[in-house]
Amino acid sequence: MLTASPTSHDSVERKRSGIAVLTGLTFGHGIFHFMQQSFAVMLPAIKETFGISPIEIGALMAAREIAMGASSLPGGVLSDRLGRYRGIIMAACMALFGLSWLLVGFAPNYPLLIVGMVCVSIATSVWHLPSMAEISRRFSHRKGASLAVFGIGGSFGDIFGPVITGILLGVLAWREVISIYAVVPLLAAFWFVWAFSGFGRSRQVDENARETDVDLKAQISITKHYFLTTDIWKVNLVAGLRGMCYTIYVTFLPLYMKEDLGFSSQSIGFHFGLLWAVGIVASPMMGHLSDRLGRKPVLVPALLCSATLTVILALFGQGIMFTVIIGVLGIFLRSDYALLAAAILDIVGQRVATTILGVLSFLRFAMAAISPLIAGFLYQAYGMKATLFFTAALFVVSAATFAGVDLTKTPDPEVKA
Repeated sequence: MLTASPTSHDSVERKRSGIAVLTGLTFGHGIFHFMQQSFAVMLPAIKETFGISPIEIGALMAAREIAMGASSLPGGVLSDRLGRYRGIIMAACMALFGLSWLLVGFAPNYPLLIVGMVCVSIATSVWHLPSMAEISRRFSHRKGASLAVFGIGGSFGDIFGPVITGILLGVLAWREVISIYAVVPLLAAFWFVWAFSGFGRSRQVDENARETDVDLKAQISITKHYFLTTDIWKVNLVAGLRGMCYTIYVTFLPLYMKEDLGFSSQSIGFHFGLLWAVGIVASPMMGHLSDRLGRKPVLVPALLCSATLTVILALFGQGIMFTVIIGVLGIFLRSDYALLAAAILDIVGQRVATTILGVLSFLRFAMAAISPLIAGFLYQAYGMKATLFFTAALFVVSAATFAGVDLTKTPDPEVKA
């Protein structure tokens, strides 16, 4: 069981509150991923409802990635500036997330569908930054493992979202399913207000939270220092390449299963759930191994395995082999981002943790926004095989880049007030 790093005062209270907050954040993470992967299963029905092409589907997902990237940088800065109010920030994001899904569900046309997805993306992007920073602060000696546990919540959402949605689409329209789902994040927003008002405002924890409030001038100076003196930019590049691969999979794999393989909504949901199911076990194991062996010896082989499996999927992705490949691919596809976030937090200090994570997300989503447009063209012109070969090449480049990263921790520079 993970425990927060004890101090000389009220260590038992801090352990209990740390575990409670980690549990709540993990559940919240599951809500976001449940909805995101459910939307992937709905894409074929949405494509049919609005009569849009694969390129327009790519544009929809590109708008999502652009919104995530554009909001992540100011979101990271805000979270560091207002470290003691992270619970309120996360509650507001959860409420916006639910309301935005209602907008998507009631959208009468393609432009409003894009607007709804943009709002969903902003809420998603900003929420993840303070949540990961809070986990890193409370579990400073177990970042890899605790972020992997946090990732398990996402994995549960990834698994059950597609499966349940596939079943519901057999009896309900996609708009009705989204409207029902939107109630959950609206209710969860109240939990975040309650939990962090109880745990986050206690004397000892609040004192620690004040340490995360950083002067804006210091934020800019420290962040600039890290980018000039460390290999954080390389980690950001790897995260961007990995984000491109992930976006291609969640956008075009359901279309391929529906249009080329003739899968039903239930079968699409099952295979998407299978894709993420192995991450329940693989993600914490890889996080633990990365804490013991280092980030690089774990992440580089994982990226290369993803590339190899993607090529195999392109060549042999039919029948039972498709199901087997999807299951094995899930070992790596869900675990790698938690390791990249842990690598970032290994290098930087707590003073600008969410600012750096915001930059990481900004660059990752900026690069990921390009991929569905390129993949949409490849899918429409040449089919899924060409799209998968392109994805495999991105995995190989990301592995080669991360192999050359220097992960040495650098202390915060001294900045005058």
